Amino acid sequence: MEPQPQPVPNDALRAQGVIVTSLEDLYNWGRRNSVWPLQFGLACCAIEMIATTMARFDMARFGSEVFRPSPRQADLMIVSGTVTKKMVPQIVRLYNQMAEPKYVVAMGACAISGGPFKQGYNVLKGIDRYIPVDVHIPGCPPRPEALLHALMTLQEKIGSQRLTGEDRPRHLRAEAPSEFAIPVHGKHDIEPPCNPEVWSAPSGAPGAAAGGGGTTEPGAGGGR
Repeated sequence: MEPQPQPVPNDALRAQGVIVTSLEDLYNWGRRNSVWPLQFGLACCAIEMIATTMARFDMARFGSEVFRPSPRQADLMIVSGTVTKKMVPQIVRLYNQMAEPKYVVAMGACAISGGPFKQGYNVLKGIDRYIPVDVHIPGCPPRPEALLHALMTLQEKIGSQRLTGEDRPRHLRAEAPSEFAIPVHGKHDIEPPCNPEVWSAPSGAPGAAAGGGGTTEPGAGGGR
């Protein structure tokens, strides 16, 4: 029986100037190194986001220095700062206008849970109530290093995504939603109080038994 040829390790090929990869790795390499954020900010966290793009922290190292003024040209939404209920319809509309694949980073305590303004009648207790969030950054406000860490976390997530199979990401599933209903301002509060497709109240929280919506009554809207 003739001996079977042994596969040549990639390191040996690379030493000879030959690079071997898969189509999936090449596709994800290009995507994770060219994530273009949407250019907008909501509050003080936006100042830290702007600082991240300056020479000291140099966000350009990660291929994300191109902030786009149009959602049609962006694939990353950085929700930086306090999300007021007046702004929620505009944020959801911008998300819907972004092309797939698209990602969301919630930057700061306010974007995650309302932060120090959580009990305010006009402050949303987390943008993940209406759009899917890929990376959360705690802090008030988070430093630029935290945003860079979140960007690297998102790059790792993009790099590990499969193009086929049951565990392929949302944007490769035809049945998965790409746009979500835009909430409206009701008589007492924003309606609906959350999007049940992307968020549900923790067990034991007000409104959990009713499917995670809280209530539209003033002062009783879905505590976290």
